[in-house]
Amino acid sequence: MNIGDAAARAGLPAKTIRYYEDIGLVSPRRGENGYRSFSPNDLHKLVFLGRARSLGFSIEDCRSLLALYGDENRASADVKTLARAHLAQISDKIAGLQAMHATLTDLVSSCAGDSRPDCPILKTLSDR
Repeated sequence: MNIGDAAARAGLPAKTIRYYEDIGLVSPRRGENGYRSFSPNDLHKLVFLGRARSLGFSIEDCRSLLALYGDENRASADVKTLARAHLAQISDKIAGLQAMHATLTDLVSSCAGDSRPDCPILKTLSDR
């Protein structure tokens, strides 16, 4: 199948598929005309990558996950370790976002939002 068909079936933009090829995550065959020809296995990898990326896994994590998926002698503990580390990163991001939310909520509630020039939001942002 060509890149357009692979993109439609995998739910990924063709540009993303080209990028994945450039960095070695997929390696479709090339015809004599230079066009890519994606196999069912290539399509499976693309779907796998799309799902992993939608969960926020980095490109390097995706590379590791693909390697683990392809290794019949893998230990599920290795997969779990990788996923657990990613989950910890997500938790850290959530905590950071919650702290930002709390700070911004306080700033917004402290601003009168009227025609006066005083603004605690701008004061806080400009404080050194």
